[in-house]
Amino acid sequence: MDCKYENDYGSQTVKTPGTAQVRRSSKDLQIVCLKDGNADAKGTAISRANGGMAGNILFGGGIGAIIDHNKGTAYTYPEWLRLVTDRQTTFDRRDDKDGAPNIGLMPTVATSK
Repeated sequence: MDCKYENDYGSQTVKTPGTAQVRRSSKDLQIVCLKDGNADAKGTAISRANGGMAGNILFGGGIGAIIDHNKGTAYTYPEWLRLVTDRQTTFDRRDDKDGAPNIGLMPTVATSK
């Protein structure tokens, strides 16, 4: 499948199975995977503030937090996602487990184009 990853910093496409280097952002990551003859697989990876943001606020003051926020480095997405065709799935890094794909939350039937 061809998967498109997109946030406010841009988009890229990768073939599955594959790995994508995504620029972090405070905005959620939208993912759509397409293959002729198959239903779309869609997902949203929730952007969460990471430990660096808290460290900036506690030890570096607000300036470091503002810089990291603006660059997107203060945020993290889930590390390993598993999308399912004909589903719209939401992924939260709080559900990440080392060595296993994040299966997502409350998948629902997606509407294909």
